[in-house]
Amino acid sequence: MGDGIGEMVGNALGLNEKNPSDVEAIVSQWPDRPRLGAQSMIAKYGAPQESTSEELTWLGQGPYKKIIVTKDEHHHDFPKPHMDFLEHTVDYKVPPERAAALSEYDGSCTFDRTRGELKARCDLEGHNILTLNLAHDIVTGKMTAAEARTAFSEIVTEDIKGKYPDYTTKLQFTPEGASNVKFADTPTIPGSPVRPDGIAEARGDASDGEVLGFIAAADELEVVSAITAGSKKMSADAATFSQMLHEVHGAHLVETLELGARIGVTPLETAKIDAFRKKNAGALADLVPLEGEAFERDYLAAKVKGHTELIEMIDTKLLADAASDEVRQHVQATRDHLADHVEQAKALRPATNW
Repeated sequence: MGDGIGEMVGNALGLNEKNPSDVEAIVSQWPDRPRLGAQSMIAKYGAPQESTSEELTWLGQGPYKKIIVTKDEHHHDFPKPHMDFLEHTVDYKVPPERAAALSEYDGSCTFDRTRGELKARCDLEGHNILTLNLAHDIVTGKMTAAEARTAFSEIVTEDIKGKYPDYTTKLQFTPEGASNVKFADTPTIPGSPVRPDGIAEARGDASDGEVLGFIAAADELEVVSAITAGSKKMSADAATFSQMLHEVHGAHLVETLELGARIGVTPLETAKIDAFRKKNAGALADLVPLEGEAFERDYLAAKVKGHTELIEMIDTKLLADAASDEVRQHVQATRDHLADHVEQAKALRPATNW
């Protein structure tokens, strides 16, 4: 994203309204080298869009997806001893067969294949540009890791002499758009759900696939909820109930995936299921800050509410949407388990002073 577009987006989102005095106050408390790096980026790209006491962040400036300056410094001895505190990130797709070579090339050159990001961390922007350019040469087969390390040393030497090599002044490639470089990977657990826009291909009836996707999502959410409850202090009965939910819903999730694999139906991750996941994640997020009796009370109330809502979804939608007898029977059995869990949660009410 170019400077002008980045600025317009930042203004539209209210990101460029950072009070310069606040940033100056933060940076004034930093060690001298990171403070120099921060001031250099501010001078070139303006105020950062995000700032904390530990780091400053610019978004969509120049050819970069992100620029970060950190208060912390880290020793790095390639190609000569210096401190790393300045990071530049570009949208970039790293092929798996080049991953080892990039790691061998430079420990401060990192990548995230899922997000589609390539990062360089050093003490000068020019040297980060150099890192990214040589990484691109490795990915495209122009150089080996060893050759890139030699070239890095030679180019830095030229830069020190005031020659301003092209590899230190401008990216020698054009970063692709974020949508072209992200790699969500592929499921490896047998029967795993797939997203309609993912790499893995779905099999079988789509209606059955969404039904199984809902059931699998519900089970997974109950497992996550039980893990959260396991970190809280609750009465013995409530803790036992939570552990039971973890084990039963975990086993049921496996059964759901195995059913899909057996009948040739892939559970789906549709937009409706994603909305269902988000809603439940939000409800759990509201519980996490609570402790003791308050958490136990609201956790059990959430189990009654959540299970009851899922039973209603089964009665009004999932049973009707199930296309095959196998899936319909599985959903009905799920309903029976949920109804039993509701009664168990309600029975614990006296212990929590509802």
